[in-house]
Amino acid sequence: MKFSAREDIDGAIEDVFRFLTDFEAFERQAIRRNVDVQRTDSLRQAGVGMAWHTQFRLRGRVRQLDITLSELEAPNSLVFQGRSKGLHTVFSVELIALSPSRTRMTVTLDLSPKTLPARLMVQSLKLTRKTITTRFKTRLHDFARTMESQMHSA
Repeated sequence: MKFSAREDIDGAIEDVFRFLTDFEAFERQAIRRNVDVQRTDSLRQAGVGMAWHTQFRLRGRVRQLDITLSELEAPNSLVFQGRSKGLHTVFSVELIALSPSRTRMTVTLDLSPKTLPARLMVQSLKLTRKTITTRFKTRLHDFARTMESQMHSA
């Protein structure tokens, strides 16, 4: 099952990419949202192979997700692979410079169930696909506006 959305951002592609690769800020943000985040790699700077182990509550159950940065092509794309019990995810971000001060960000989330319980969960998501897609696009829009305001205030 795949979700996709795009947003145009008022900022240079290099600035947007720099914002998106501030992984420590994202880790702090996740912790504030009650997600247990632990880096599991030993890289000193952003690069392919960065990895995190996360644990969080979703729909009343504790879930675990291992995330790895599998592709990084500055300043154009990032791809994360995620594995949890029975579910494989691919989260990709693609950036395209529309002008020197405008960037288009396309975000895609692909969910692939590997077990029967995961298939049932994805099937239930398909029943509410329109609602989830709308929420996905709204969250990306809000994230893009937050990114713009933080980049312009820095």
